[in-house]
Amino acid sequence: MPIAPNTSFDHYEIIAPLGKGGMGEVYRARDTRLNREVAIKVLPAEFAQDADRLSRFEQEARATSALNHPNILTVYDFGSYEGNPYLVMELLEGEELRAQLDEGALPVRKAIEYAQQMTAGLAAAHEKGIVHRDLKPENLFITKDGRLKILDFGLAKLRPPRTVSAGSDVATQKQLTNPGTVMGTVAYMSPEQVRGQDLDYRSDIFSFGIILYEMLSGQRAFTGELMADVMSAIMRDDPPELSETNAKISPSLDKIVRRCLEKKPEMRFHSAHDLGFALSTLTTPSGSRLETATALPAVTASLLTKGMFGNARLAWIAAAVLLLGLLAALPFAVAHLRHAPPTAAIAGHFTIVAPEQVSSLNQLAISPDGRNVAFIGGSAGKTLLWVRPIDSLTARPLPGTEGSNLLPFWSPDSRAIAFYIGGKLKKIDLADGTQQTLCDIQISTRGFSGTWNRAGDILIFSSPTIYRVAATGGTPTPVPGLDPKVECRWPWFLPDGQHFLYLASSTQQENAEVFLASLDGKVNRRLLASDSSASYAASATGEGWLFFVRGGTLLAHPFDARRLALTGEPVRVAASVQTSPNRRGLFSVSDSGTVVYQPSRGDESAQLAWVDRAGTPGYIESPKLSPDGKQVVVSRRELSGNADIYVIDLARNVSTRLTFDPDADDYPIWSPDGSRIVWYSRREGNRGLYQKLASGTGQDELLLKSDALVAPSHWPADGKFIAYTRVDPQTKADLWVLPLDAGSQPVPFLQTPFAEWRARFSPDGRWIAYQSDESGMHEIYVQTFPASGGKWQVSTQGGSQSYWRGDGKELYYISGDGKLMAVAVNSGSTFAPGLPQVLFDLKAVRPVPGSSYTVTNDGQRFLFVRQAEETNRLQYNVVVNWMAEVKK
Repeated sequence: MPIAPNTSFDHYEIIAPLGKGGMGEVYRARDTRLNREVAIKVLPAEFAQDADRLSRFEQEARATSALNHPNILTVYDFGSYEGNPYLVMELLEGEELRAQLDEGALPVRKAIEYAQQMTAGLAAAHEKGIVHRDLKPENLFITKDGRLKILDFGLAKLRPPRTVSAGSDVATQKQLTNPGTVMGTVAYMSPEQVRGQDLDYRSDIFSFGIILYEMLSGQRAFTGELMADVMSAIMRDDPPELSETNAKISPSLDKIVRRCLEKKPEMRFHSAHDLGFALSTLTTPSGSRLETATALPAVTASLLTKGMFGNARLAWIAAAVLLLGLLAALPFAVAHLRHAPPTAAIAGHFTIVAPEQVSSLNQLAISPDGRNVAFIGGSAGKTLLWVRPIDSLTARPLPGTEGSNLLPFWSPDSRAIAFYIGGKLKKIDLADGTQQTLCDIQISTRGFSGTWNRAGDILIFSSPTIYRVAATGGTPTPVPGLDPKVECRWPWFLPDGQHFLYLASSTQQENAEVFLASLDGKVNRRLLASDSSASYAASATGEGWLFFVRGGTLLAHPFDARRLALTGEPVRVAASVQTSPNRRGLFSVSDSGTVVYQPSRGDESAQLAWVDRAGTPGYIESPKLSPDGKQVVVSRRELSGNADIYVIDLARNVSTRLTFDPDADDYPIWSPDGSRIVWYSRREGNRGLYQKLASGTGQDELLLKSDALVAPSHWPADGKFIAYTRVDPQTKADLWVLPLDAGSQPVPFLQTPFAEWRARFSPDGRWIAYQSDESGMHEIYVQTFPASGGKWQVSTQGGSQSYWRGDGKELYYISGDGKLMAVAVNSGSTFAPGLPQVLFDLKAVRPVPGSSYTVTNDGQRFLFVRQAEETNRLQYNVVVNWMAEVKK
């Protein structure tokens, strides 16, 4: 029965009819209480005669009215007029999405903007436990100000069982004549919907993928002459590549569409929230970033008569489409609303402390599946490999890994770990503990790392380059195409197994850059600047991310692993993440969304550490006592990697800054009389040794220009020589001597295939102690100076950082298991070392990991860079589902 204009019921006043159909009549009306114009759908009288249908209609109307979201058509009210139920909704001005698609593909930017708004609306509905089940362009309305509104929530889910046909849903869709388009709702169904299975919100994500595909390509994703053809295509076929229809579509966007259209629900995006976030990381063809759609104010009484009210068909569709959904959705509303809505993923943070018996913890590596963390732990005077499940309270040592002290890395299936011990690369199977030696390789003190791909290739960093070896064992061979003039550190395979990341830097102080290279040597190009090594992982939603540390912050930069290109902008994952002195980021990532890292030294309250005016924490390296023991020279490093030289008066606790150059200054040593300081730096391309008066007066003077890293070690008492280490791409680290006579040139003292450094002259200048890895692990050796063939190994179970006592009768070093050792020396006509004796365990001292120490002339006192809190060194932080942090 038509309702005449000016008719009033409740607080609504009918203005004019907008249209009618089989499900009732739609009117333009005024809400006199709120003074706004609305659309009212009056249902047929037979609805009122069906008590069950009327009850379900009211129930669904209440549920839908709870979806108060700018991207969902708002339901204001419902009631009854002379026995006829009615529904009150907002009025819309614009057109269906279908009208735009009839003209072909949309611009990529507009399609993504619509898609973002659609996901925002879907996420809001899914959180309320409401699944749409009938997404299609006819149920998406675009207002004149560009807002997308989702209509008909609950239509398919709550509609009584029916047989789908080309003529179904006549009130909500157009009849199209081209093949495969007469299916209407069928063409946008999910595979599980076609099969008649129970549905959840993932069905909406599939339908969303079909609509996004059509917006980008201008074509239906699934077509066929008959309804059965379309249904078969949905269940079995993949639509053509989007790049075939639109060259402007990026691989990242195509990947999102493909993931939405996965046949198995569990392979799609986990939620509409995740889908929306994936869309927000995209860039437009012009390179500008698209931001996630934000809430827009609803249009109320500002609609003009010449707009929606001047187009009865559009207004009727906007009202009738929703009403059909409300009426048809009734049978399952109560059952569905009893289910808990999908819960938005959240990030979790927690700290794992090392086992009680472990005295040191380093070299973290999380398994690719995110379930286990491997680390090197010191225990009972030895280091060995440990594994701790993320969900466990205990860690277990792996027998047979004693002596391993360098970075372990996982097999791609998370079932085995490769590790380095005694000059050999080995792997251990976690299931049965069996071990296999893969190759012999000498690792320098510059570090070690590896990466393992699914094709069975392993890459190993051994200064100064990267080697390749089979995961079944073999002979390591250098990877071709890498620059021999720089160190290529910390390799990390990308998913294709043919390309990998590495950090390129000729010294630990200079600006480092992450490079992309290939196993065949044909690719070797820069990606970005970084303070640390880089790793790759895919998020739970399928996006690729490149992780690295910059300024002490762990960042994740979107990375397209198919195009091998960065996209978008980096996001923060964690603050205050530690890096090693040779720029290895002390973090590890997995494809499960879990990140583990060691807190930076900036988090530790370390003695002799400073904080600058900007609040940037720093830490101390390379302390050296002056000859009179009254001052100490140090290199103070910031989290950014820059370092400067400071001289500290120990009696007055006053420091004097010696260098101010923006490039890093490190490895300071004293002249024998304490009047000058020599250090390494790189100044505008002039790499080498510099010197300056210890008082800070005067200018920095270039003492030795070098084309490689040169780290000064010691200036002996007679003042005639300076011993220094020179890093060579072919021979690793070598010992050189710089004579200080006018016109003299530096000469190599010890140049071997092994790494030798940290040379120290004996007080009488007859002997030189140094550190070498020629045995497969770091040990302390002594040779005659000048070299005459005499050579002695002083340490027995690993050794580093040797110092002589002022009278030359004792030698000190740090053992491989973290103890300070003393060796009595008889240096008459020949060198005769005694047995090493333990002075104390460094666990009690708590030195900052990687830092050096110094000793007084009488051997009674030792100066360390010390942590105030022991646990800062014996724990690692874990972030689970790190991407949820980014979405906040």
